Amino acid sequence: MDYESVLSRELDLKPWQVRAVIELLDAGNTIPFIARYRKEAHGSVDDQTLRTLSERLEYLRGLDKRRGEIEKALHEQGNLTEELSEKLSAAVTLTELEDIYRPYRPKRRTRATVARELGLEPLANWMLLDRSRGDVTAEARKYINENVPDAETALAGARDIIAETVSDDAALRRDLRELISREGVLETSGNAETESVYRMYYEYAESVAKIAPHRVLAVNRGEREGFLKVFLRVPDDKALVQIKRAYVHPAGGAAGEVAKACEDSWERLLFPSLERETRSELTDRANAGAIEVFARNLRELLMQPPVKGRVILGVDPGFRTGCKLAVVDESGKVLETGVGYFTLPGMTERREQAARLIKAMVKRHGVTAIAIGNGTASRESEQFIASLLPELPGVAYAIVSEAGASVYSASPLAAEEFPDFDVSLRSAVSIARRLQDPLAELVKIEPRAIGVGQYQHDLKQTELTGALDGVVEQCVNDVGVEVSTASAPLLARVAGIGPALAKNIVAYREENGIPSRSALKKVPKLGPRAFEQCAGFLRVAASREPLDATAVHPESYAPAKALLDKLGFDPAAIRNGGVPEIADRAKSYGLESLAAELNVGLPTLTDILSELRRPGRDPREELPAPVLRTDVLDIKDLKPGMELTGTVRNVIDFGAFVDIGVHQDGLVHISRLSDRFVKHPSDLVKVGDVVKVWVVDVDPARGRIALTMVKGKN
Repeated sequence: MDYESVLSRELDLKPWQVRAVIELLDAGNTIPFIARYRKEAHGSVDDQTLRTLSERLEYLRGLDKRRGEIEKALHEQGNLTEELSEKLSAAVTLTELEDIYRPYRPKRRTRATVARELGLEPLANWMLLDRSRGDVTAEARKYINENVPDAETALAGARDIIAETVSDDAALRRDLRELISREGVLETSGNAETESVYRMYYEYAESVAKIAPHRVLAVNRGEREGFLKVFLRVPDDKALVQIKRAYVHPAGGAAGEVAKACEDSWERLLFPSLERETRSELTDRANAGAIEVFARNLRELLMQPPVKGRVILGVDPGFRTGCKLAVVDESGKVLETGVGYFTLPGMTERREQAARLIKAMVKRHGVTAIAIGNGTASRESEQFIASLLPELPGVAYAIVSEAGASVYSASPLAAEEFPDFDVSLRSAVSIARRLQDPLAELVKIEPRAIGVGQYQHDLKQTELTGALDGVVEQCVNDVGVEVSTASAPLLARVAGIGPALAKNIVAYREENGIPSRSALKKVPKLGPRAFEQCAGFLRVAASREPLDATAVHPESYAPAKALLDKLGFDPAAIRNGGVPEIADRAKSYGLESLAAELNVGLPTLTDILSELRRPGRDPREELPAPVLRTDVLDIKDLKPGMELTGTVRNVIDFGAFVDIGVHQDGLVHISRLSDRFVKHPSDLVKVGDVVKVWVVDVDPARGRIALTMVKGKN
């Protein structure tokens, strides 16, 4: 297959760009490295397009591999003709390939197989080809023998062969798929007397062409859990018209028998097969859509601004075993831990003890922010913490998602990091650090466990893991990593490193220190190739080389220094916040002239200028800061029309969940996100956005809050 032509057409890229990216990928380069440091080679293709190209290239190569396997099998069977070879070459999907191969694929023993063994295939061929109004019964009698007792048995066997031939017709299957995609309807039913979350699907029907991905996943889960029965409804009459038009010759004497075979093929073979294919295709599309939403939400969560320069108290709420407390300093180092019992009613003495403990911890360590996990007992913890704030001036709190915290706390990594802490105390530390630096803490957790999507347990786990790992990798490399303090899990996500090399870096750092980027070359197993891939994403703030603290790649140090000298700047200025005026001075000189003189591409020059202007810029700092609260609301306090400020916690196909400061997040349905049409909620909001909302409706008994982002829209 001509990958360049196919991918350039699909991704709206020039063939030379696709060719360059393929060569870079095949040479072992990582996508973050290609996206950032090889822009001239591929024309500044963005990282998301690069990932899509890489995934499609893998699919197309898999398609070619399967094409070769089929051709080999057909050749060994003696069935490979020039016509078949041309059809295989023209196939652009795995489905098309398998349809072509279907008639020749080794089958289990079928009714048609038995009929062929009885020698009835010539009769079936005669029935399909006869146009002379021949006597089909007379023809069938020719096949009577000790195994075929009468003409009807012969005809039945011939019909079985025809039915299988019809079901294996690649062109017909394609046409019937198109019919189903246009006019098929997915129907579901359930027991009205059984209460479940699937009640809305107990009498439900929706066009295959229009059903939303999240509803496909909901229906699938309901079916799997036994609450729903699912059916595909197709206009049988239209399907049979298409089948008979292809196989029944009205003038033939066997027309009636062939028509029966066509009907049998549709009911027994074609429809069940196409129903499975349709359900599978719907699920695949829903899977891809859900993974895309999950990945988008994960990116926004990981890229939430860090709360820097604060000492933070983390609270892991609980009832019977108390709330675990952990204070971390500005760098995330644990200063003190404890346990407070303040979530159960009564227990006045214990609540007073907890209040004294928390106030002492806050004053002893200069705590200015409290992070409260949003799990069990979160509401009670929030109320208690809020009641203490009038006595703790300058302290505010935030509710932090603790999704995946329990997974991390029980992991070998957490045990290695905090061998003397029990699981709950590790969780409290993680909650505090999540507010402090979400990216650095969340990389320790398997992305699937973070839970910023829908139906993650129903999705194809390999595809989900691949997509989410790509998101984490891109976020880490976009932000950059300070090599002197980064944890092994964070380093492992840097382009070209991985878990084993990350541990080598940490071990070398603990023994020798890493005073510069060039010192990384001394780390065991970190060879020239790995250094090339990772160096630009690692920062060494204390290095004697100022450029080591920037995203300028070591391969571009010479032109960067020459640029500073050319424009009259001291390299030491990089340490003092950069040289903001360098971009204007470069423009006045002429960017193209500078690029030619420095022997670098214009995209590289632009990136160097950006880094010299604001060295080590953290892209997260430009986003709205997390909402820190000093008071607390109860769901009973909410009234329709009330205006609130909240933080978007999750974005899904039918809306967005917003934290408005009560224990239960409110839902802004897609129809209430804007006064104009919104194709998908992610087009308007993303995880971490701070938004203004109005209360539409409150159901305290069911814990449901309906919100709107359009004032007055119910």
